Amino acid sequence: MGKRTNTAVWLEKYKRWQIKVQKNNERRTFTSSTPGRNGQRECNRKADAWLDENLDRTNTRLSVLYDEWVEELKLLTGTDHWQQYERLGRLYIKKQVGSIRMSDLTEQHLQKVINAAHKKGLAKKTLNNIKSCMTAFVKYGRKCKATTLFVENLIVPRNAPVKDRVILQPDDLAVLFKKDIVTMYNKEMYDLFVHAYRFEVVTGLRPGEVVGLQWEDIQGNTVSLKRSINIHNEETRGKNDNARRTFMLTRLAQGILQTQKEKLMELGISSEYVFPNKEGEYVSQSTYAKRWVRYRDQAGLSKSTLYELRHTFVSVVKQLPEGLVKPLVGHSKAMETFGTYGHQLSGEMQSTALLVQDIFSEYIK
Repeated sequence: MGKRTNTAVWLEKYKRWQIKVQKNNERRTFTSSTPGRNGQRECNRKADAWLDENLDRTNTRLSVLYDEWVEELKLLTGTDHWQQYERLGRLYIKKQVGSIRMSDLTEQHLQKVINAAHKKGLAKKTLNNIKSCMTAFVKYGRKCKATTLFVENLIVPRNAPVKDRVILQPDDLAVLFKKDIVTMYNKEMYDLFVHAYRFEVVTGLRPGEVVGLQWEDIQGNTVSLKRSINIHNEETRGKNDNARRTFMLTRLAQGILQTQKEKLMELGISSEYVFPNKEGEYVSQSTYAKRWVRYRDQAGLSKSTLYELRHTFVSVVKQLPEGLVKPLVGHSKAMETFGTYGHQLSGEMQSTALLVQDIFSEYIK
């Protein structure tokens, strides 16, 4: 058992409290983003709980082990990932079962977390995220020898509400591909990202994939996605293992890229990014989203978010076989063997591109 001889200090650069303690030759860092003395006390409590913790990890309270898990996630995963799990734990999981010792934890305890969240009216997607989070946490608990529990039968209620998606309608698409101008500061001007909106609609890319796209990723009529830039301005490999994918451009998408290249030259913007800001750097997702909302509202389009432009693409091409659509949007492992079966898949990609082109031609003249 260790004894703390220091106290948490405020790190202005990172806007958080931090304390480092050591026990049995193991050094740990604990943090709290809560401002003021409450945050300092919270940070110290985390350290004290670990120092005073019995070597038998099964006696550990769930809330203590959960905080420890989040600290490890900060080292091993991206910001989006650990922040989501920290938030789910703070808002839903620890409030319900945080005081339970790991030795007493059962699958029914975790089911009650989902049930309580369902009673609050949370969407099915959020409930599924809570389920996935708890499953991953229990796996961590087994690794730490704090539990032998296996989560196998957690259920998300079938009647959980599903959030409606707002997609662009045919009339919206006609306007999107005609209107280039927005009003800013009482003056009409060209929207620098209008071709990004259009490209997202006709390819189904995620917003982070659009802002991270570079000219070197485009070889002829083929795009190989290699990166994504998240809302924290971090370059990542993409949302999941299937995000890194290769697809062939339609004639419509090729035309958008060609027009974008010409427009950048006209504006005197030189950049490695396909859809950069006026300084030639990648545009942050927050700025990209704000510009889209301004364009969308001024153009009188349906209240679709940037991510829902991706859903617009899927809705437009839904008449295609699922096996063709999933590789395009990164929801399938079908493209993993591209290097081995290059000729066969190249033919499939070309056929898919022609089919997508024909479908969009019905909406965009």
